[in-house]
Amino acid sequence: MSLTPKEIVSELDKYIIGQDEAKKAVAIALRNRYRRSKLPKELREEITPKNIIMKGPTGVGKTEIARRLAKLVKAPFIKIEATKYTEVGYVGRDVESMVRDLVSVSVRMVKDEKMHEVEKRAQKVVEEKLVKIISQELAKNGDENQPTISEIEENYKKGVYDDLNIEIEVNEKPKQFDMMAGMGEISIGSIFGDVFPPRKKKKKMSVMFARESLIEEEADKLIDNDNVNSEAIKRAEEEGIIFIDEMDKIIGKSNQSGPDVSREGVQRDILPIVEGSTVSTKYGNVKTDFILFIAAGAFHVSKIEDMIPELQGRFPIRVELNNLTKDDFVKILSTPKNAVTLQYSSLLKVDNIDLKFTDEALDEIAKIAEQQNESMENIGARRLHTIMEKLLEEISFNASGEYPMAEVVIDRPYVQKVFTNTYKMHDLKKYIL
Repeated sequence: MSLTPKEIVSELDKYIIGQDEAKKAVAIALRNRYRRSKLPKELREEITPKNIIMKGPTGVGKTEIARRLAKLVKAPFIKIEATKYTEVGYVGRDVESMVRDLVSVSVRMVKDEKMHEVEKRAQKVVEEKLVKIISQELAKNGDENQPTISEIEENYKKGVYDDLNIEIEVNEKPKQFDMMAGMGEISIGSIFGDVFPPRKKKKKMSVMFARESLIEEEADKLIDNDNVNSEAIKRAEEEGIIFIDEMDKIIGKSNQSGPDVSREGVQRDILPIVEGSTVSTKYGNVKTDFILFIAAGAFHVSKIEDMIPELQGRFPIRVELNNLTKDDFVKILSTPKNAVTLQYSSLLKVDNIDLKFTDEALDEIAKIAEQQNESMENIGARRLHTIMEKLLEEISFNASGEYPMAEVVIDRPYVQKVFTNTYKMHDLKKYIL
């Protein structure tokens, strides 16, 4: 059963503060995919995704909303920057490569799932193989108390031999060379890999690393790559999400020549992909009709309305994300599952520093973040990482793990002491014309 829109928003709330309108829009878009999957095939073919365009400054949650959305449903997801693409005829990446990248992600996802399904069978085969090799290695070393095969099996399961160095044969992976053929894409490495059996190569490594390498090889033999590829294409077509960032950077001003003409050309090249077309990839042809596209940009200089009309029409849902306030920063520091304070506390705990933040300290950090975003470039929540790095610089530098666990409390006076010069600069800016 797919998550309801309310459940999707609830999950997003665990990681992203505010931006309720954007969360609601993506939640509905995601639920509509589930609703569409339950319809008769004839009607299903008529219903295409309602693509979304987000407007808002950097660091307010645009990318994170899309990324978390894809994780929720385990859908193939890629984030690309519109500025990486150039109009057909110019040097640079062609826009169809975004679809190929999505399919590659989908193939990896499906392959990982299939590998997991056969992992236990692969482990059994590898265990038998490694027990024989370990037995031979121990005999070679002339161990007087040579254990029996049963004893070696028991010790192997306990990890007794994990650090023992052994020699194994592994497949030498063919190098991948991708080339374009007409309007398609061919993987030369894959072709020769299918025609000729993989070459074996002897390698010396520990039992622990040998187990990982051999399990991967054995699992690969147990899965059908043709099925993987066809399922991956289907999943990319039906569930794929492409997040196009910096959309505003490919919008040129009217009645100008030069780079602006090329920018409009990129928009026109993106149009058929968003409208629905077939893209040739090394895994097979992919229809883009039902891929969900989420575009985003700051739109400081240009406006969404400056996009070519045809492309505007393909993004019917428009959402504006808000600037982050001091209260938002306080919540970002303390509420999400991946809160920045938790990240730094976990890192320093490795070196026996038990880091604590008082509520007053969080309030002060949030105040500095808001001030710096107002007086400098507004980089949204990313500002908190800059502040935290500066705030914890001395503690991080001196922590070594040589001493027992020690509690370190960050309070308001400590934050103020570290950022004294920042306050002075902020006050001076008021007098600079």
